[in-house]
Amino acid sequence: MFLMWIGEQITARGIGNGTSLIIFVGIVAGIPAALAQFFAQGRAGNISPAVIIGVIVMVVAVIAFVVFMERALRKIHIQYPRRQVGMKVYDGSSSHLPIKVNPAGVIPAIFASSLLLLPTTISTFSGSQTGPIMSTILAYFGPGQPLYLLFFTAMIVFFAYFYTANVTFKSDDVAENLKNQGGFIPGIRPGAKTVDYLDYVVARILVVGSAYLAAVCLLPEILRSNLAIPFYFGGTSVLIVVSVTMDTINQIQSHLLAHQYEGLIEKSQLRGKKRGATRKPPARR
Repeated sequence: MFLMWIGEQITARGIGNGTSLIIFVGIVAGIPAALAQFFAQGRAGNISPAVIIGVIVMVVAVIAFVVFMERALRKIHIQYPRRQVGMKVYDGSSSHLPIKVNPAGVIPAIFASSLLLLPTTISTFSGSQTGPIMSTILAYFGPGQPLYLLFFTAMIVFFAYFYTANVTFKSDDVAENLKNQGGFIPGIRPGAKTVDYLDYVVARILVVGSAYLAAVCLLPEILRSNLAIPFYFGGTSVLIVVSVTMDTINQIQSHLLAHQYEGLIEKSQLRGKKRGATRKPPARR
């Protein structure tokens, strides 16, 4: 309860998503100990220096890849017709509707990881009374097993489409807002045709977005199981750390810009008052 209250306070003060920041701090707090253990194994000779350098280069490349994909957008051209307000005629303008390659964010990976932990959680509650069926499930769905990787990929793809269609990008609402504002996609009629076109675009974008999420989440599992590389950071943790860092930086920059604009407005108002105060009223005759 205390952590939830702290998260709500962080969100209310505009620093960022409080719950995500708390998860971010929990992940980052374990990085120094993991790095110390990793380098200790290298000094002991359990890991070769080439593997250590390769893992470091791979981590940097994965982080750069995640940043690139999280900033990738598909821009849909929007046209606004010419309109007349009173005696003035405004020319038609154009803009873009940005759609992220990964509109669902980290949520699909978190949901998929939670489902994969369900058999282990059930076996923990049952204690030593694990039956043959549960033992078989735990054997086939253990980390690094083919069924584990296949189920993980399928759940990431499913939740990417499900969460995008129902939460992050509702084509009906977007098409309705464009219609109310007088905007339209060139060559597409407003209304149902716009909804179908947006669904068509989002469905094909998510092929790349879900594949990117699955690749980032499966890479550490493959390194740990098949190649016996002690990669301590999961793909979900990397996604959370990078996405929360980017969101927090964007919000801090927007707050700084708003603060600068407020300062400029206050200075301009003070200068106007000073100029008005120096002017003397005209003398009466």
